Amino acid sequence: MDADIVISLVSDALQTAVVIAMPMLMFGLVVGLIVSIFQAVTQIQEQTLSFIPKILAIIISVTLLFPWMLQLIVSYTSSLLINLNSLIGKV
Repeated sequence: MDADIVISLVSDALQTAVVIAMPMLMFGLVVGLIVSIFQAVTQIQEQTLSFIPKILAIIISVTLLFPWMLQLIVSYTSSLLINLNSLIGKV
């Protein structure tokens, strides 16, 4: 296995990880921004007020998007396993 194949495999793995993580991070970002604006307007500076809604938003996003994320992981893994013989054969 030469360096180009390894770089391609790592690049695909990182791209898949970013695509899977992005919706959860966006949900947390939006909820965190809304809570921060609420805290600034009301001048409430409670740490749990910003932490708990973000955790709940991430849990809800994982619950809603789990089938899509699982399908993406399974398709990446199956393509990797299907091409494993050709990748090992290039040693």
